[in-house]
Parts: sequence; structure tokens; C-alpha cells
Amino acid sequence: MTLERAKTDILILGSGGAGLFAALHAHASNSDLDVTIATKGLIGKCGCTRMVQGGYNVALNPGDSVERHFMDTIEGGKWLPNQELAWTLVTKAVERVRELENEVGCFFDRNADGTLHGKAFAGQTFDRTVHKGDLTGIEIINRLMEQVWARPGIRHLEEHRAVALIPSKEGRSLSGVLFIDIRTGNLLFVEAKAVLLSTGGGPTMYRYHTPSGDKSMDGLAMALRIGLPLRDMEMMQFHPTGLLAGPDTRMTGTVLEEGLRGAGGHLLNGEMTRFMGDYDPRLERATRDVVSRSIYAEMKAGRTSPNGGVYIKMSHLGPKEVTKKFKGMVDRCRDCGFDLAGGLVEVVPTAHYFMGGVICAADTATELPGLFVAGEDASGMHGANRLGGNGVANSTVFGGIAGNVMPAWIAANPGHRRPDEDILTAEVGRSLHPYTRNPGDLNRLREKLLDIMWDDVGVVRDKAGLERGLARLDDVEAELLNTGIENNGRSFNLTWHDWLNLRSLCETSRVIALAATKRENSRGAHYRSDFPDAGDLATSRFTVVRKMAGDRLEITDEPVQFTHVKPGETLLNSSEIQE
Repeated sequence: MTLERAKTDILILGSGGAGLFAALHAHASNSDLDVTIATKGLIGKCGCTRMVQGGYNVALNPGDSVERHFMDTIEGGKWLPNQELAWTLVTKAVERVRELENEVGCFFDRNADGTLHGKAFAGQTFDRTVHKGDLTGIEIINRLMEQVWARPGIRHLEEHRAVALIPSKEGRSLSGVLFIDIRTGNLLFVEAKAVLLSTGGGPTMYRYHTPSGDKSMDGLAMALRIGLPLRDMEMMQFHPTGLLAGPDTRMTGTVLEEGLRGAGGHLLNGEMTRFMGDYDPRLERATRDVVSRSIYAEMKAGRTSPNGGVYIKMSHLGPKEVTKKFKGMVDRCRDCGFDLAGGLVEVVPTAHYFMGGVICAADTATELPGLFVAGEDASGMHGANRLGGNGVANSTVFGGIAGNVMPAWIAANPGHRRPDEDILTAEVGRSLHPYTRNPGDLNRLREKLLDIMWDDVGVVRDKAGLERGLARLDDVEAELLNTGIENNGRSFNLTWHDWLNLRSLCETSRVIALAATKRENSRGAHYRSDFPDAGDLATSRFTVVRKMAGDRLEITDEPVQFTHVKPGETLLNSSEIQE
């Protein structure tokens, strides 16, 4: 088949908060550069940032401080975060939220005195989560989308799926990205002087998950395949309160936001008992990992609601007040037959956010020259556990940084780089592989994958389960590679993309399971029932996975560098920060 080709200066993969912020900052840094946003869906209508409900963590109140936000992030991450990245996150968030209001045009909820309102989120020592009701992500993405569309110098490559990062001919830098044009089925290679990987996460390999089904960890699968190191891949965050509306609706797994528990919501088991006091003195405001494991324990003990989860109850706060504060959540529950304001809603832990990702520096650079990373594709900011509200802050902070850095990098490293044509040809063949096999039942394979990851690599793990899960993953991927699709054209062939989704999910699932076998302790989102202790915080190490020659996965670990604060210490003020 014919491979189409194009060139751009800056190529941004993904149109969430990281990608759109990067485009705006890159255009502002140098409007003469050709900036192209490529996205699997439609700009402003896809991506995980749009689904953000709760809000944006930022230390603005005089009673709060960036040091306090930093300590919450480090302690919430169980001392595994890269402290340089975490410090960048909490300090730049102050700048970025002002930019969102004053330059992008976002309207956030305010107190009576005009200051930004901060609501309570679990795992934090101060109510610092700025928000727009309980639909914050829609506000941020809508305003960012308007700003992007208002700049003709930013080009849009919509409904284009990135399938491979292509190195340069000499192999020492990135040349560009191979795409499938979903509308036509044609393949397109785009050479770029700088590329931002910001495709988002998408842990849809779990039985219960929050992202839409088109999110399939493509960015990390591509990074793995080109040989980049991935960090903290065992750290899969389960949000405690995913809506549980039954097995026959895609609404099951979607999030009921953390602010519900922060405002005083109660969790009840199937026996109508408030159970969090049996697990943590912080009750429902414990961190997400603790609440998720507590719910999971109630489920394993059989104390469940009719659909197999537990209940969240808000009615004791007053139905009118709940409806006022959480209109989006009340409407969502009503659509599924639940009365959040006055009754009970069934919930279950749901795969929500991936703390693992590509290793990067504080300026978003990766070890591959020409490739930068931001948002959920990047790792190190959160360690073992992301605080609610730190996600959208992470995307916008580091997206903006990438947008500033890439034009400067291009100025110092001008010109396009010729691709390795052999690798490009191989990746084209890889993308078309399902057309070379007889059609099969992809849905059955997907159901297998959902069961494997939920049962064996889920909320609670052990050696036997992980080994069993790895063996079952090998079987699923082997069967997938022998399963094809109907050759009825490539234009909007969603079965083809379902196949590609499954392959990305199988590849990343294996890395999650392998990293989980490497970590023989329990930290944050990673809990080993056979190694329940956290281990020595002062000698904390993070896992690193890299694909070697022959597709062999190498798993190592490296010591956490306590560059700002050590376990047992508390960061009190900015003078303690070592520049």
C-alpha cells in the first residue's frame, strides 16, 4: 500500500490538557513554527481531561503553602515520587491556575470574598482543590479548545491514531510518528523536529474502568516498543467510587468524584454498616488506595450490594445541598436509576489513573532526543499514589512546560531527521497484521483480558496470582496474533481499531504484572498480600522496565533520590528547598 508522508515542526500527540496547553505555549513561544495536534478523536471531545470532575490542586489560600502541597504529594505517593517533578508540579500549579483564569478564560467557583473556592479532597491536609462545580474538566477543555481553534497557526490532525514512534536513520533521535487515518484507513508518516507524547493513560484492561473504551495505553505501548524506560508500572490507581450500574451498561466504572467523600459522604456495605472505621481512622477521607482496598475487602467477604459492590450515601447531608454542590453527579446517577441526593448508589473500585509511564526530566525531555512527554504518559510526579486533584494540575503544568521547551530545543537542534525506513516498513506491516489472519472473536479475548487483570493483577495482588496472570496474558496475546478481522475495507473500520487496542493493552498489561512481581512490598496503589509491609522508606526504590533486543523485557529498580526532603523530615518553607 502507499504510505503518505508529511512534515511539521512540532507534533503533539493527544488533545487533553497536556496537549492543548503545549500547543498554546509552543505557538506563543514561536508563532513561526508549524504546530500540529494529532488526536485519535476530535479536539475538545475526547481525552481524559474532559472527564475530570473534582478539580485542580493548587496552594492559593494564605493558610496553605506549596511546601504543604508538596509534602501531601510526597507522603501520598509513599515517598516514591521524583521530588524534582513533584516540586515543579506544586509550584507551577499556582502560575498555571492563574493562566487558566486570566488568559484561557476558565471560570472556577469562588468564595463570597471573591477568592477561588477550594474543596476537600482525600489524602490532603488542606482544602485546596479549585473546581467548577463537579464538572471541572469540561470547563478547562472547552476554554482550551476555544483558544486553540482561535489560532490558525495551530494545525489539527483529527481522527488520526498514532501507532508507532519512528527513530531516525542513525538511531540516535526521533524522526516522527506513524499514523492511521481512521476516516480513510490510509497510513501516514509525519516527520517532526520535536514530538510531545501526551496521549493519556487509559487502563481499560480492567473489568471496572473509568476511561472510555477508545483509551488503550497506546502511548506507553509505543514508548516501550522503541526502547524507552518506563517507571512505576505497577502503580495502577483504583478510584474507590466507580458507579456500579450493572454488567450491561458502559456507565459502570465511571467515577463518582472524590468530593462526595470529602464533603462527608458515607460508605456502607451490603449489611448497611459504615465500614471504613474498621480500616482507617481517616474514614472515607483516607487516600484512594486505602479506600479501594477497604471496599475490595468488603466485597471479598461477601458484604455487598446487589450488583456486587458497596453503597455511597449522601442523604444525611441534605438532598438539596447535595444537589446544589454535586449537580453533575446527581444527574449521572439519576440517568442510571440511582438517587444520589436522597438514597443509595452502588459503587465499586474502578481502574482510573496510571502513575507509571515514561521516565522524563522536569523539562519533559526523555532520553530519546526529539521526544518529550507530559500528562499521564509521563511518570515520577505521583509515585505510588496520585492525590485527587493532582492529575489535571499535572497535565496543564507539564504540558505548558513542554510547549515552552520544544521551540527552544528545535532552535538548538534544527532540521528534520530522516527516518529508519526499515523500522517504518516493519511498523506498517505490524499495523496491518490483523488483515493477514482469519477473523475471530475479539470480544471473547477482551473479556478474558478484563478478567485476568481484575482477578490476578488488580486491587490486591500476590505472587501466585501474578504468575497466573502473566501466563494467561501470554495465551491471550498469542491468540490475538492468530486472530484477524474481516477484510471489508479500512475506512472507519472500528474492528481494526479494537484489535489494535487489544494489542496495546496486552503489551502494557504484561509490563504492569511484571513490575508488580518485582516490587515485593506494598506501597500506595500496589498492594501485595504476601508482602503487606511498606518496607524501609529511607531506602525506597522505583521499578524500571525496558524492552531489550529480541523483545525481552528487562526489569530493574533504582533508588529514589530525596533531593528536597527525606523520610522523617518535613518541608516547612521554601528556604529549605535546595536550588
